[in-house]
Amino acid sequence: MHHKNSMQFMILFGCQLRLAQMVGPNSAHTYCDFGHSTLHMDVIHEVEMSQSHSNDEDINHAAQTNSKTSIQGFRPAPLEILDHVKINVITPETPVSTIKGILVSSKSNIEFNKKELRKADEQLSAALKEFYHKLRLLKRYSFLNLLAFSKIMKKYDKVSSRNASKDYLKMVDSSYVGSSDEVNRLLERVEHAFIKHFANGNHRKGMNILRPTAKRERHRQTFLLGLLTGCSIALIVALIILIHVRRIVNTNSEGRSKYMETIFPLYSLFGYIVLHMVIYSADVYFWRRFKINYPFIFGFKEGTELGYREVFLLSTGLAVLSLAAVLSNLNMEIDKTTQSFKAITESVPLGLVIVVLAITFCPFNIIYKTSRFFLVKCAFHAICAPLYKVIFPDNFLADQLTSQVQAFRSLQFYVYYYFYGDFKKRSNKFMEENNYKIFYIIVAIIPFWIRFLQCLRRLLLEERNKMHGLNALKYISTIVALTMRTIDQFSPGTVWKVLAASSSGIATVVNTYWDIVIDWGLLRKDSRNPWLRDKLSVPYKSVYFLAMVLNVILRLAWMQSVLGIKEAPFLHKSALTAVVACLEILRRGIWNFFRLENEHLNNVGNYRAFKSVPLPFNYQIDDEDSSDT
Repeated sequence: MHHKNSMQFMILFGCQLRLAQMVGPNSAHTYCDFGHSTLHMDVIHEVEMSQSHSNDEDINHAAQTNSKTSIQGFRPAPLEILDHVKINVITPETPVSTIKGILVSSKSNIEFNKKELRKADEQLSAALKEFYHKLRLLKRYSFLNLLAFSKIMKKYDKVSSRNASKDYLKMVDSSYVGSSDEVNRLLERVEHAFIKHFANGNHRKGMNILRPTAKRERHRQTFLLGLLTGCSIALIVALIILIHVRRIVNTNSEGRSKYMETIFPLYSLFGYIVLHMVIYSADVYFWRRFKINYPFIFGFKEGTELGYREVFLLSTGLAVLSLAAVLSNLNMEIDKTTQSFKAITESVPLGLVIVVLAITFCPFNIIYKTSRFFLVKCAFHAICAPLYKVIFPDNFLADQLTSQVQAFRSLQFYVYYYFYGDFKKRSNKFMEENNYKIFYIIVAIIPFWIRFLQCLRRLLLEERNKMHGLNALKYISTIVALTMRTIDQFSPGTVWKVLAASSSGIATVVNTYWDIVIDWGLLRKDSRNPWLRDKLSVPYKSVYFLAMVLNVILRLAWMQSVLGIKEAPFLHKSALTAVVACLEILRRGIWNFFRLENEHLNNVGNYRAFKSVPLPFNYQIDDEDSSDT
């Protein structure tokens, strides 16, 4: 019985919340006609308080606040509204839930288990918070307009030497914009309902959820950032000295080739990740500087988004871990007393991978748990494409993975090196096997295949826009080019080289056009800013032209493999491959900034400033009733 009453209240409140969202602050006086009866649609304004909690200071405060703002003649919505509500507690977001919703018949009565009630509770809570946020923005918008009008009139009086502002401001104050307090009343009602039903009557807790405070800069974070950055620089210097002493880069050294072909690919994985994180922190810095609303675009939970300091702190922490592992590996290899611990010495990279994975999936609330789990969730959705609805964070993360092809190949090397090879002897004979070469191609095309499946789902099941079909063909062309280049790498020949060069050239042209024109929204011939776009976040137009040139140049990095450039005078072929991979990561970092800038400007232009919050029901009017009205 308690569950039934709770669900009835939540449905009534949520139904009126949806109507309030549709009609705005005037919903306090909105009426909807159902058949032959007129139902008053107002946000539920509960003034009764439990006597058993009369001594609770927070509840008394909420009750006193509410009693001061009660409206004369208020009438709550009747229960007849439930006849027009279809319960849908679990939102169908995956094929499994969709099939389950089709096979299992819908419930005709309002009886639900605790799990379903908890889900409905979460959805209504999120809808209330978003609605409250909209009301606060509307209130600020009204205030800013009144303030602007006041300043304009004062400026007018000053320039014209007249005293006309007083009469005009009196007219504005008596207008609907200046005199209406409906937004304030809606804010207070939402506060009271949220505090009572979603914060257990705790006023302070409820208001902290509705109005989260901005994150403060912590001196401890700044100190750790400086400390880890200094440690990273010191470790890099020590590593350079040790490499020079051991003559690892010397072409005449016997152990150089063996070290670069076995140990270097293991540690280069962390170099790719650290570089990507450093560039992402730079992106976050510039997004904030040019007022690009990246938390809203990514859908981060309010107050949990990471700033550039936090991202850079994580990257320096990972850099210190990986560099310390490299140095310890080299030192144990030099020290004769550790020769008997050969297995432990060679297992240091594997231990580092285990530590990083343990931190990533750690269930405890340490090291930015919300952001870690958000990343894991997006990665899972991307891997399971096309089973999940494609949202922007999943799309964006899959694009990042396409720039980490060498990182995926390093993971493959880990598996073969430690489970199929003799890592104690640093043996890499498995690289000559056919199954390794086959998986070398498959692993590289996985990120592009994920993006292809995401585009296919959006084309066939979601938006049904032909542009997603063209985007899917773009990734197919990239897969073909990557496959041809890899085959040419393993089996050099004129035919494979021609195929690799031609397919790579086509893929480069298609991808470059898509980056600049579609993803960045540039090269608009009739634009206010020639060959750019009408609205720009960066005031310096040369930045956009420089970014386009760099994108084209960095897109051509694949030419080194087709032209047969396998080694540089002071670089081993493994190091040259790592340099090319780093250039692609740098290109992706540049792409990230302008991609989100274009998305932000599109959101502003289309007035997409709020999240669409699902509710645990569908509000419908019967056809017969609607035809009578």
